[in-house]
Amino acid sequence: MPILAQSARPKATIVALTEHPSARAGESARVALRVSLPEGLHTQSNKPRDPLLIPTELTIDAPAGVTVKEIVWPRSTDLKQAGQDQPLAVFEQTFAIGGELAIASSVPAGRLVVPAHLRYQACDANLCYAPSTAQAEWTLEIVAAGKTANGAGDPIFATIAFGTGDAPVATAPAAPRAVAASSGDGIATLDQFTELGMNGGYLNADEFLRFVHNAENGVKERGMFEGRGPLMILLLVLIGGLALNLTPCVLPMIPINLAIIGAGAQAGSRSRGFLLGSAYGFAMALVYGAIGLVVILTAGTFGTINSSPWFNLGIAILFFVLALAMFDVLLIDFSQYAGTLGTSSSKGTFALAFSMGAVAALLAGACVAPVVIQVVLFSSNLYATGTKMALALPFCLGVGMAIPWPLAGAGLAALPKPGMWMVRVKQAFGVFIMATAIYYGYEAYSIFANRWVDPAAVESSVKNQLKAGWHASLAEGLDVAQREQKPVLIDMWATWCKNCLTMDKTTLENADVQKALAGYIKIKYQAEDPDQAPAKTVMQRFNAAGLPTYVILRPTK
Repeated sequence: MPILAQSARPKATIVALTEHPSARAGESARVALRVSLPEGLHTQSNKPRDPLLIPTELTIDAPAGVTVKEIVWPRSTDLKQAGQDQPLAVFEQTFAIGGELAIASSVPAGRLVVPAHLRYQACDANLCYAPSTAQAEWTLEIVAAGKTANGAGDPIFATIAFGTGDAPVATAPAAPRAVAASSGDGIATLDQFTELGMNGGYLNADEFLRFVHNAENGVKERGMFEGRGPLMILLLVLIGGLALNLTPCVLPMIPINLAIIGAGAQAGSRSRGFLLGSAYGFAMALVYGAIGLVVILTAGTFGTINSSPWFNLGIAILFFVLALAMFDVLLIDFSQYAGTLGTSSSKGTFALAFSMGAVAALLAGACVAPVVIQVVLFSSNLYATGTKMALALPFCLGVGMAIPWPLAGAGLAALPKPGMWMVRVKQAFGVFIMATAIYYGYEAYSIFANRWVDPAAVESSVKNQLKAGWHASLAEGLDVAQREQKPVLIDMWATWCKNCLTMDKTTLENADVQKALAGYIKIKYQAEDPDQAPAKTVMQRFNAAGLPTYVILRPTK
C-alpha cells in the first residue's frame, strides 16, 4: 500500500558509553553516545546551514542532583548536494557525541541512571527520510566523596574535545509543557467526533472522490480478502500446491523418491505404502509451514521492511532471476541431489520417508521455490493487516504438494506421462513470477520517487492551502466544525513527504474534489515526527501507518 511507504526509515544504532563505570559525588562524569547509521547515510549536524533542515539534537534528562555542563558535538563534514548553493554540514555514518555531567555532593551512593533522547534525520546523497528519536541511558555507580572511583576509560573519549562543547539548550523535563502548548489541546476534542473514513498515500481525483463518497455514505472499503471467503483463499493455495507436482523438477522424481522410501510397489502392502507416502508428504507440508511461520511471526515489522525501497528492489531482482529459471534461461534445480540421499539400508522406514520429504521440500528447485517465496511474502503482507488465516497459507501450499504422495505410496494413482505439457505448466508459473518481479520493481521505484522532495516546496504548498481557507490548528478547526456542525477533513503531512506535495498540486486542486469538500472544515495537521507526541498520538488514534493520511470526521450530536 502507498500509505506504508512513508513509514519506513533507516534506524541508527545508539550505544551509551561512560568514561568510567563509577563516579564520585561532588565531581564530574563524562559520557558519550556512539551513533552508527546504515552504510551510505548521514545526519544533518546540530547546526545545519539551511534553517529548513532538521538538526541533530540531544536531550538529557538530568536526574536530581545532576547538571549537564556541556554537550560536545563532533566536527561536521561538508557535503556537496545537487540543488544546494552551499555544501551541507553533516555528521558522517559513524560519529560520537560527548557530554559532561556535574554530580552534586548530595547525590547518594548507588546506581544512577541518566536517560537521553537523540533526535536525528537520516539522509543519503539524494534524499532525507522521516526524522526519528532514539532512546538511550547511561548508568553510573556513584561512590561517596573521598572514595575511589575506579574503572578503565573507553578509548572513544580521547577523540571527543571536552571543554569546547555547548551548554544544553533545553532539558527533557520541559518538553511536556512545550508539547501541550503546541498541540493546542485538539486531541481531546477528537472524542467529540465520529470517524467516517480514513485513507492514505497518493490518491488521484477519482480515488479521493470515492473515498469521500464512501465516508459520507457509511461505506467501509473492504480489504483484499475481507468478506470474500477465507476458505476459498486456502483452497486456491491448496490447488496451487497440487499443481506444483506437475512441474518438470517434481513429477519425474516421484517414482524415484517412492523407490527410495520403499513405498509404492516396494511397500509390501498398500496400507504401509499409504503411511510411508503420508509421512513423506506431511514432512513437505511441515517444512513449508515452518518456513512460513518463521518469516511471518518474526516479521512483526514486515510493513516497515516491505516499505523499504531496497527490500522491494531486492525482491524484484530475485523474482526476475527466478522467472528466467522458469523459462529455462537459467538453470536453478537442486532436485537432482535428492536421489543421492537415503540410500542406506534403512529404506522403507517412516523416519526415512519423513526425512526425505523434508529434504525434497528444500531441494524442489526453481519449479517450486519462486511460488513458495511468493506465497510467504503474500502471507506476510496479509498477516500484517490482521488476517490471522495468513499463518496457514504456506502450510496449505505444502499440503497441496503432499496430496499425491499417500495415494502414490499406496499404488492407487497413475501418474501422468512426462511431456512438453510440463514445460508449459512451468512457463505459466513463470509468467506470474515475472509479473511479481515487475510489481516489486515498480514499488521500489515509487518509494524512491516519493522521498525526493524539497521541504521548502512542501511548506510553501501548505501555506497556499492555509491561505485558501484550511486550518493549521487541529483545535481551532475542530472547534469551528463543532460550532457550525460541519464534517471535517484532516490532512496529515510533513515536510519530508513527497506525496503530500503531489496531492496538494494535483488531487486537491481538482475542481470536482474542491466542490466535494466545499462544505468541510479542512485541517492541515503537521505530523513532522510520527514517533513523537502529539503526532504519534493522533496517528495511532486513526491507525495511520504513514503520510499523507486523510481522515473524515463528523461532530457527534
